Amino acid sequence: MGKTTIEWCDWVINPVKGICPMHCKDNQGKEYCYSAKPNGLYKRFKWNPEIRFDLTIEVPKKPSRIFVGSTMELFGDWIQPNWLKLIFQACQDFPEHTYIFLTKCPENLLPWSPFPPNCWVGVTATNHTMLIEARHYLEGIKATTKFVSLEPLLVWHAHNQLDWLIEVLRSIRWLIIGAQTQPYKPPKLEWIEEIAEACNRAGIPYFLKDNLAKMIPPREPLRTFIPYPETDIAGGVWKLRQEMPLIKTDRE
Repeated sequence: MGKTTIEWCDWVINPVKGICPMHCKDNQGKEYCYSAKPNGLYKRFKWNPEIRFDLTIEVPKKPSRIFVGSTMELFGDWIQPNWLKLIFQACQDFPEHTYIFLTKCPENLLPWSPFPPNCWVGVTATNHTMLIEARHYLEGIKATTKFVSLEPLLVWHAHNQLDWLIEVLRSIRWLIIGAQTQPYKPPKLEWIEEIAEACNRAGIPYFLKDNLAKMIPPREPLRTFIPYPETDIAGGVWKLRQEMPLIKTDRE
């Protein structure tokens, strides 16, 4: 387990190690995974490429959000079912913490539903078609918080279909939006604005990753003005909208 710069969590843990066979690619067919790409983490730090289970029970002292599997697709066909059973059991053993799972294989989520109460379950989508698929699979499972991560947001063709997008978003409880970072490929501002408007109308909190900061202008609704504390200095700062999910307990 280690501290992380991922803004929506406090720690990351990787109970399955090795080079992930997912090999995530952009719409030009180029691999963008920060771990497995040719100059990624495994190459630079000479990590063992063998896929293996290595669950070390280590938890922070105070309640934290923990991203499980930041360098490995845990719902891929290469993961042994018993490994996942042990991972979910470990999550239940520490109910004071929130464990966040994010997958690109949502078709494999159903056998593990219902998920432990302290687990959030999300699906990665890089375009509007994948968002529709994510909604389909998330509707079939039970989890305290179901979310979609549009990172990297590579393609968006849902313009002028706001009612459709609002309806899709109402089946989840949180949305993350981010850019491709290596190499940096930001989405178009109008894509983000459309998605943000749909989230606002659907009542869905959304989280804009820091890698979008260069392209987001200082105005509502994508930023929120935070005045300086009461001092002799006037003004304030326009912070990115980085909302966390509204937690409910019905797990539907």
